Amino acid sequence: MIRPFLFNRIFSLLVLFSFSSATAAIKEYNTELLIIGGGASGTTAAIQASRMGVKTLILEETEWLGGMLTSAGVSAIDGNHQMPSGLWGEFRQKLYQHYGGPAAVETGWVSNTLFEPSVGNKVLKEMAHQTNLSIWYKTEWTSIKRKGNGWEIETLSKGKRSRIYARLIIDATETGDVMAYLKIPYRVGMDSRSDTGEVQAPEQANNIIQDMTYVVTLKDFGPGSDRTISKPAGYDPKEFECSCDVADPSAAEHHPNIDCSQMITYGKLPNQKYMINWPKCGNDIYLNILEMNKKERTEALKSAKLHSLRFIYYLQNKLGYKNLGIADDEYPTADKLPMIPYHRESRRLDGLVTLTLNDVSSPYQQKTSLYRTGVAIGDYPIDHHHLKNTAAPQIDFVKIKVPSYNIPLGALVPKNTSGIIVAEKSISVTNIVAGASRLQPVVLTIGQAAGALAAVALKNQQEPAQVSIRNVQAALLASKAYLMPFIDVKATDHDFTTIQKIGATGLLKGTGIPYKWANQTWFYPELSISQFDLIQGFKSFYPELKELYPSGEQSNAEFVSKLFTSLLHKDISVGDLHKALKGRDFKEELQKQTVLNRRTIAVLTDHFLHPFDRQIDFEGNLKN
Repeated sequence: MIRPFLFNRIFSLLVLFSFSSATAAIKEYNTELLIIGGGASGTTAAIQASRMGVKTLILEETEWLGGMLTSAGVSAIDGNHQMPSGLWGEFRQKLYQHYGGPAAVETGWVSNTLFEPSVGNKVLKEMAHQTNLSIWYKTEWTSIKRKGNGWEIETLSKGKRSRIYARLIIDATETGDVMAYLKIPYRVGMDSRSDTGEVQAPEQANNIIQDMTYVVTLKDFGPGSDRTISKPAGYDPKEFECSCDVADPSAAEHHPNIDCSQMITYGKLPNQKYMINWPKCGNDIYLNILEMNKKERTEALKSAKLHSLRFIYYLQNKLGYKNLGIADDEYPTADKLPMIPYHRESRRLDGLVTLTLNDVSSPYQQKTSLYRTGVAIGDYPIDHHHLKNTAAPQIDFVKIKVPSYNIPLGALVPKNTSGIIVAEKSISVTNIVAGASRLQPVVLTIGQAAGALAAVALKNQQEPAQVSIRNVQAALLASKAYLMPFIDVKATDHDFTTIQKIGATGLLKGTGIPYKWANQTWFYPELSISQFDLIQGFKSFYPELKELYPSGEQSNAEFVSKLFTSLLHKDISVGDLHKALKGRDFKEELQKQTVLNRRTIAVLTDHFLHPFDRQIDFEGNLKN
């Protein structure tokens, strides 16, 4: 018989041992910045923040980096070919180096940059070798809660638990799961036109999202090979009969153009591989899993995989591409399919500002000046996939014409929640705009902006909503990232930073043009500008500007000197302008009647007025 005091002693020891074991099983880790999701935006956010000296940790559920570019198999970049901004340009350059130049990645007609998903993962991992950056692969987060001025996050990896303490977090998940968990306000589906002011939006809001795709990467195993898969359950060849129609939906008239070989080479990758991500009677599927839990999502995605396999069987059995089999050297999965589906649409944050179609279409004519706060750029059209859901309103998105655009910083910041930044496809844009902002190079630059925002906030001990927008933009410019989508002033231009700064003030505006599948905004640096137009731009930034009685004549050195004199309340002579341009293209003394082009006026404006130094709020208004 055990004596009572001995029993109590043993019980206490057991309790202490159990508590100690549980405590010992939880590894604790401290970091300044935690990024949840190592996808397109999570990876670039981490690289940018760590390069700015911030201790950064990525949690990634798979063993790859890159998300939709790699783990989802969408390895054909849509858009921004003429604007290789920041880390997007760096990523592309490394692909060029790997494959042997630009021509080596122009293998499919859908894109100028195509690559094998496994190579994309390899390149991103090389770029992520940063002193301040750690990455935990195959790691899930299980809980997130506020802890003082920071966060406490619990994770699970291979049965082992960890606890992370972070000052700031970035939600870079594919579907905005962190903000949903924290009950940060967000939107799902189509907005009503009364809410957004977009006449193209439906009258009533709904929860319909874009079709998703479970991409398949095929490989050519050579003539005579038969890589036909087993007939998938529910296969019906009629479902795919119109898949060989490759007619451009943006064409003025819609006529069928049947070419099965062109459909196959749509996403042809290097090394005789093929990205199968085909919308028209292909492997798109309507499946809204946004509000499902992980178990429900896993079950639902079986139908998306099965649908893609039916399409592959159709290509092999009906169209005769038996030599194209599922690539066996791409993904580390049992079925050799990508680790995740391609989500075209996510939950969308209710942010400090919301980018609407009106802002994109006419950025300079809005009550707000969101373009001044730009931190990421895009040139792809409004591209929505709704062919698989007959309940979707019949909106011809292709007819919505827009120029290239930029993403405002406030679209990454929640209204009433501190300590978190939102990236990936979950930023605060309307449903219509999300059809353009979802593309890979845009999301890469959104991630870089999120990393810069986090670094500035942490270094200044501020919340993201309190930072100087100009400080974030300056950090991005230092990394050769674009603030304004000026197609004709490349990052290699010696005046790139200056013109970007002046463009972000609105003193000299760009000219936006909808153009096929790569929209444009031109700065026209070598053109002159009329006195009237110059004054109009300056008045939007300097309301105190006194009347100079501009004419329609082109702005010359004398007029610009008068303009600066009026604003600075001190005499700025033509000789002063000449001195400021020393070492540039002016070989002779600047004369009063010398007409100045937009580039020169931008340089002089930056030199004498420093307008970029004036602080703005998240709507682009000037602060006192």
